[in-house]
Amino acid sequence: MNMRESMTAWSKGDNMEIYWALFWQRERCRGKIWQDILTFLLNRMARRHGGYIGNGAAFEDEPLLPHGLHGIYISRYAAIGRECCIYQNVTIGEVGGKAPQIGEHCLIGAGAILVGGISIGDSVRIGAGAVVSTDIPSHATVVAQPARVIVRGDKP
Repeated sequence: MNMRESMTAWSKGDNMEIYWALFWQRERCRGKIWQDILTFLLNRMARRHGGYIGNGAAFEDEPLLPHGLHGIYISRYAAIGRECCIYQNVTIGEVGGKAPQIGEHCLIGAGAILVGGISIGDSVRIGAGAVVSTDIPSHATVVAQPARVIVRGDKP
């Protein structure tokens, strides 16, 4: 890859090597000042692409982010297993200081929302737009909520 292609990939958020190198460096760093500096740099890099990964989020290894950090929010209390694939605009949020614990080899589709102190098993596939607020067993597939009528109008 030539210099121009590298810069284009980085500006689009597709080139995440530097981000993850700094992330793992912050995890190993013991000095509070250096952790704060690395956190600042990581937050600036994530914010540039509309994403956020909380300081304290636990990753067993680097997740696959096919669209970079575009719209991804990961709570600082979340734990994500190995070889997980997270698409754009995913929210892994907290409720009362508890966030999802995600197993290994999971796929989280675009726009999915996972909230609360829930447990997601291994090899789970969460469809685009799904809202997950309960525990999911291993090897399950979760799809979006069914449409339902909340307010009924009067007949004309």
